[in-house]
Amino acid sequence: MTHLWVRAEQRPNEERVGLTPEGAAQLIAAGIRVTIEDSSVRAIPLDGYRAAGCETAAENSWPEAPAGAIVFGLKELPEDGTPLPHRHIMFGHAFKGQHSGRALLERFKAGGGTLYDLEYLVDETGRRVAAFGYWAGYAGAAVTLKAWAAQQRGAQCGPVGVYPGKDALIAELGAELGGTGAPRPSAIVIGALGRVGTGAADLCDEMGVAVTKWDMAETASGGPFPEILGHDLFLNCIFARPGTPVFVPREALTAPRKLTAIGDVACDPDSDYNPVPVYDRATTWDQPTLRVTSDPVLDVMAIDNLPSMLPVESSEDYAAQLLPSLLTLGRIETGVWGRAKATYQTHIERI
Repeated sequence: MTHLWVRAEQRPNEERVGLTPEGAAQLIAAGIRVTIEDSSVRAIPLDGYRAAGCETAAENSWPEAPAGAIVFGLKELPEDGTPLPHRHIMFGHAFKGQHSGRALLERFKAGGGTLYDLEYLVDETGRRVAAFGYWAGYAGAAVTLKAWAAQQRGAQCGPVGVYPGKDALIAELGAELGGTGAPRPSAIVIGALGRVGTGAADLCDEMGVAVTKWDMAETASGGPFPEILGHDLFLNCIFARPGTPVFVPREALTAPRKLTAIGDVACDPDSDYNPVPVYDRATTWDQPTLRVTSDPVLDVMAIDNLPSMLPVESSEDYAAQLLPSLLTLGRIETGVWGRAKATYQTHIERI
């Protein structure tokens, strides 16, 4: 019997989950055994999973899961260097040249396990079957606007946290923008036709921020793109890959510009393909922005778990997208899972 083991997340500020109780009930009805770990932080309570028929396990007990179990989580595993013998479904951040990715792949190679990277679960056309993109864009635009509002007060964006829902976020952000006494800023979104860009543009629209929406057609020239510097905010919503153009080069730090806040929602600062090379590390919930220059000011927001700010909405949305693929786990060597394994094999052979 196929056994899906849903682990507790161990990263700070991570309350999301990739499977809802309703989805778990469908998996069980389809003959898939589901174990879910207890969690002190998960946004969706354990009781719903018990009622759906899931087995439960202690928090972070996945290393002792049966050898045949498929361990399912979202964000990083503890970086303790231990070999990984299980099959894991997670965001590995290991296939685009990330420096931390090699260490993860070495652990899989040592343990004989397999990584089914959620970022590389694709259909026959190469399109991702599930993504947190919409809520990443939505929350990323909100934090970038918070950064701009803080600049108007002569400050830098303070800590951010979890919201019970988007209405609470909108209310807080509206008060911050209104408190500046300044007209709403202008924004440009690159990747506006995708999930991430749509979420970012929707947030801007809700806040009365004028948005210039660019996608592949507008960036096909490869740059430079002086129009970006003519907006107050730039929201990068492009999935970085070979050939992605540079949108804000380092020369922009000293160039004449209106731009004062960048929201790098895609957040690949340690990738060889980083299209915003004015910064070199992700930001955090405690320090949401990195000030890359002060004359004039330019702050970069690059939080890499933005959907966690709205954990219930983002979990429900993502889980609904992913469920059809989870229902095919009994045929894990084929379809989306077979393609994900092939991607893994390509990269593990380089280790």
